[in-house]
Amino acid sequence: MAKEREKKMFVGVSWNCAAELKFLITALLFVCSLVTVLQFLPPRFSLSSPDLRACVPDISTTSAAVSNSTATTAASNSTAAAAASNSTKATADAAAVNLSPPPLPPPTTPSPPPRQQDEVLEGGIIKRSFNTYGTASYNFVLMSAYRGGLNTFAVMGLSSKPLHVYGNPSYQCRWVPHNSTVPTATAAGYKILPDWGYGRIYTVVVVNCTFPSPVGLDGLGGGTLLLLASTNGGGDGSSNTTDTIPALTEKPQTLNPNYFTSPPKYDYLYCGSCLFGGLSPQRIREWLAYHIRLFGERSHFVIHDAGGLHGEVMEVLKPWMEKGYVTVQDIKEQERFDGYYHNQFLIVNDCLHRYKFDAKWMFFFDVDEFVFVPRRNNIKAVMDSLSGYTQFTIEQMTMSNKLCLSDDVGVAHKKWGFEKLVYKDVKRGIRRDRKYAVQPRNVYATGVHMSQNVAGKTTHKTEGRIKYFHYHGTIADRREPCREFVNTTYLTSEDGIPYVQDNTMRRVAGNVKKFELRMIGPRLKGTRQ
Repeated sequence: MAKEREKKMFVGVSWNCAAELKFLITALLFVCSLVTVLQFLPPRFSLSSPDLRACVPDISTTSAAVSNSTATTAASNSTAAAAASNSTKATADAAAVNLSPPPLPPPTTPSPPPRQQDEVLEGGIIKRSFNTYGTASYNFVLMSAYRGGLNTFAVMGLSSKPLHVYGNPSYQCRWVPHNSTVPTATAAGYKILPDWGYGRIYTVVVVNCTFPSPVGLDGLGGGTLLLLASTNGGGDGSSNTTDTIPALTEKPQTLNPNYFTSPPKYDYLYCGSCLFGGLSPQRIREWLAYHIRLFGERSHFVIHDAGGLHGEVMEVLKPWMEKGYVTVQDIKEQERFDGYYHNQFLIVNDCLHRYKFDAKWMFFFDVDEFVFVPRRNNIKAVMDSLSGYTQFTIEQMTMSNKLCLSDDVGVAHKKWGFEKLVYKDVKRGIRRDRKYAVQPRNVYATGVHMSQNVAGKTTHKTEGRIKYFHYHGTIADRREPCREFVNTTYLTSEDGIPYVQDNTMRRVAGNVKKFELRMIGPRLKGTRQ
C-alpha cells in the first residue's frame, strides 16, 4: 500500500513539474543551437561567455528552481500551478531576448578577372591574350552643376580626351524628385567641348540638360539631377560602361523661380583665369585698383587660385574682399587632372554658369591685361552701345615688358608698372589675341579668347570704343620690370620689333592711386614687387 502511494506521488510530482522540465529542455536546445550557428559566422563576429549568460538563464539556477518547485508541489497542487505559471512567463521572457545582428562587413573591391593565357589554336595559330589593369583616365570628373532655368541645367566636368576624340561617349539627364508621387523626368544630355581640342589627358565637357517641362516645382519641391555618362565602348570596344553621377541636389522649397528673370546683382563681373606661380603682389595691387575704379561700385571680381595666391598676394586682396569686391576660389584640387593650362577652360565655364544670373555683363581676360575706355567716354556708355550683341571682342595693345623712359631712372621703383612701361609693339601683319565680354544669360559655354556657343550676335568691330593693354610676363616676374631706359618716341628692338611711345596708361596712373587711397587707405603702401 505504501509502495503504491509512493508511485502515485512520483507520478503526480512529475506531472506537476512538466512546465519546469519543458523550460529546462528548451534552454539546453537553445544553447546547443547557438553553438552550432556560431561555427558558421565570420571570425570578426563572436559572442563571449558573459554575452551567452546574459541571453539565457543560468542552468544551475534553473535546476534549483525545479527542486524547490518539486517540494512545493508535493505540499500543495495550487502552489505547483502558480510555480508553473511563473516558469511559463520566464520562458516567454527568454524567447523575447533579441540578439542584435552582426555589423555588415565593409565593401570590398571585386577581384580582378582571371588572367587570360595565350592559346594555341587549330593549325598552330597562337591566340594572344590581353589583360587589363587600372584606369588610364576617368570617364567623368564632376566639378559643378547649376540651373539655367526652370527646366534646364548645365553640368561642368572633365573627361578622358581620347574617349571623346576616338570614341562616342553620350550623356543622359534624369531628374529624381524628393516627392515620390512626382514622376521622374528624363532628357538627352547635349555635350559641348569648349576647349577647341587643347585638352591633354582630360578635355572639358559642358553637358546641357533641358527637360520638356519645368522640374522641381511640385508641392514639396526638391530633387536630384543625375547625369548618366556612357562610354559606348570608347577605350574598350567590348564594353559599354555607364556611370550614374549625382550632379546636383536641391532641397525642398529652395528654388526661387524669380531668380532667373530678376535684374542682376552686378553690372559687370570678372571671371578670372587660373593664377599660379610666384605672382608679383604689386602688379596684382595695380590691376585691382585700376579695374575696380573702371567698372565701379556694381562690379565684382572672381579670382581663381591654382597655387599663385601666396601670403603677400592675399594681403593685397584682403582689403577688396572685405569691401565685397573680390571673391577668391581655391581650385588647386584640379591639378590632379592633367588638362590644358591648369584646366583654364573648365574654370571659366564654371564661373560663367555659377554667376550667370548675377551679372549683366561678364568679362574674360587676364591679370596682366588692362581694359581701357577712351577718356571722352565711360564704361557704361560703351556697354550700352554694345547691348544689342551677346558677345564682343576687345582689341589688344601689346606693350613692352622692359622698356621704360629715361626720365624714370632712379625713381622707377616708386612708379606703378603700367605707369612706366610706355612702349607699344606696332608690328604689322600679325594676328593678336583678343579678349571678350558676354551677356551671360545667352551663353551656353565659353572659352578663353571668345565663346562659340552663344545665342545672339557677336561683333569684333570695337576699335575706338574699347581696347586692352597687355603687359606680358610682368605678373609672374617679381623684380623691377624696367630693364632698359630709352629717350625716344620710336625705336626698333634688337629682335626687330618696332615700338612707339604710348603714354595712355601713364596719364591715368595718378587718378588710380588716389582712388585706392580713398577706398582702402594706405594699407598697401608697403607692397613689394
